[in-house]
Amino acid sequence: MTADYQTYKLGNFKLKSGGEIPDAFIAYKTLGDASLPAVIYPTWYSGLIFDNLWLTGSDKTLDPSKYYIIIPALFGNGQSSSPSNTPNLRPFPPVLFYDNVRAQHELVTKHLGIKHARAVLGWSMGAGQTYQWVTQYPDFVELAIPFCGSAKTSLHNQAMLEGVKSALLAAKGTSSGGVSRPEPTKAGSGYVAFTEEAKVNGLKALGRVYSGWGFSQAFYRERLFETVLGFKDINDFMVNFWEAWACSKDPENMLAMANTWQAGDCSQQEPYNGDFNKAMEGIKAKTLVLPAKTDLYFPPEDSAIEVKAMRPGVGELKVFPSIWGHWAGGPGDSKEDVKWLDENLRELFSTN
Repeated sequence: MTADYQTYKLGNFKLKSGGEIPDAFIAYKTLGDASLPAVIYPTWYSGLIFDNLWLTGSDKTLDPSKYYIIIPALFGNGQSSSPSNTPNLRPFPPVLFYDNVRAQHELVTKHLGIKHARAVLGWSMGAGQTYQWVTQYPDFVELAIPFCGSAKTSLHNQAMLEGVKSALLAAKGTSSGGVSRPEPTKAGSGYVAFTEEAKVNGLKALGRVYSGWGFSQAFYRERLFETVLGFKDINDFMVNFWEAWACSKDPENMLAMANTWQAGDCSQQEPYNGDFNKAMEGIKAKTLVLPAKTDLYFPPEDSAIEVKAMRPGVGELKVFPSIWGHWAGGPGDSKEDVKWLDENLRELFSTN
């Protein structure tokens, strides 16, 4: 079976950290005709390219008959350069949103010939890349829609991700080296690889750690995993939703993307030099920020701080009125939230 996406070769790709991905490549998919206004729609933590398609279609605002939709894959997702497809690179070097967006910009401009984008948008880590786009290339994009994500990964979110990483690392007998850092190598043995048993145990643990974060307390209280998603009880949900999702992934990829996520901060680049307010003021694209009311790691309060720091008239905040927590923003399981999101996209695209 051939992959339903393409790849663009980046060569030996230098990273902001000083490291390098040799023979790097970025995976992508396009929908629609290249003559149409371009929309850039990056992937999210663990997400594959096809996992973004739920927000596209003839019945959606992101209609391929109206827009040229470009879906680039994160480094580490298993389709772009990742630990799973670059086995001789251990440990995998630290990759930032900055590096991802620089690679995406090269793909979009040099390979696809796009000089300007109508919009950039994304869920979760896709929202982090959206913020990165409009601060790294502020004149390239007209509209930005980060949903259920942030411009700078909060300390609380970094702490949550330490739990996710540690579940994986404990399975192979190592521990975290810290936020956005690879685990320390063992003296005399170097990098510790995952055995098959450690992969399964670690990924199952990751799924269960995530289970308390992806959905809200109200989602569980109302038992939506039974009434909407169709699982028979909490244990069925743990095994056949959370563990099934986690075990479909590669543990090294999940660690690499978690480190990218932890390091998220679009002010850590020229000309902002760590000044977060200056980075927010640097955004020129009309930006509609859509957090979820019950998101446990991207709460609306953080989004309000981001919008307040933008110049007058640039940012607007609207909150998903949902108990689906982080999952309000994707990947399409909550039909009411998909409808709400699409209606807000349609309004923004039609009035700006």
